[in-house]
Amino acid sequence: MDDKGLALKVEKLTIRYGPGCPCCLDAGTAAAYMERNRCPRCGSIWALRNISLLLREGEILGVVGESGSGKTTLMRALYLDHEPNEGSCYLERYQEGKTDIFSTSLQQKKFIRNQLLGMVYQNPYLGLRMFFSSGANVAEKLIAAGSRNVAAMMDRTAELLEHIEVPVSRVREPPVHFSGGMQQRVQIAKAAANNPPILLLDEVTTGLDLSVQARVLDLIKRIQREYGVSMIVVSHDLAVVRMLADRTVVMLDGRIIEEGLTDQIMEDPQHLYTQILVNSLL
Repeated sequence: MDDKGLALKVEKLTIRYGPGCPCCLDAGTAAAYMERNRCPRCGSIWALRNISLLLREGEILGVVGESGSGKTTLMRALYLDHEPNEGSCYLERYQEGKTDIFSTSLQQKKFIRNQLLGMVYQNPYLGLRMFFSSGANVAEKLIAAGSRNVAAMMDRTAELLEHIEVPVSRVREPPVHFSGGMQQRVQIAKAAANNPPILLLDEVTTGLDLSVQARVLDLIKRIQREYGVSMIVVSHDLAVVRMLADRTVVMLDGRIIEEGLTDQIMEDPQHLYTQILVNSLL
């Protein structure tokens, strides 16, 4: 796949917890020594190892895998919550995709997080101030991006909360009083407040009732369709990814083991682990 029309490009992203040793630092020989993503000799955990992926403009990329496969670590690294040991990431909307965002200054990283990326965490407590009003949570993102016009912020906040079906009567309520599905919808509104070109969605439907899941997924599709946002959607549930994603990557033990068009992954999986995942869906 060439670089034309790319929103994001990740190359050889690696996150390791621990010092590493000759057994695990050499990727060519590590497979013979490693216990899944843990080195038995030095105890290092390889949360991500040599992850490379591409995201096109307006595309939804699905990331699937079991718990502990590295999905959430990948998302938090892309949102600049975690600093990698190695690797690079380029955004087309940041200096024309020519500067690695991992190596920029703290000030520039804040700009990227506030203007170019939106993040919806699996746990709403990480993405929301639970005891602030839902309106204040959305406004916080606008203020972080430099907005100071109170009237404009109030209008934008009202527009977003109406879009995600939060009743006007509850705009002043804190998210701690909301259901899990409504908390996720407020997170989505906050993440989308500044119209970022890329949204990162981490297990947004986990723990929600099926009817609530369907409404959240419909909201995600509507945002993508109306605003042309590129998205990376993480889930351990292939049914969610099948509904949303154009392409899918499969992760296991901190590595990408298979990738392709979502229909291709679902109908003709090549890796044994992917076959097990798909069969569990059927």
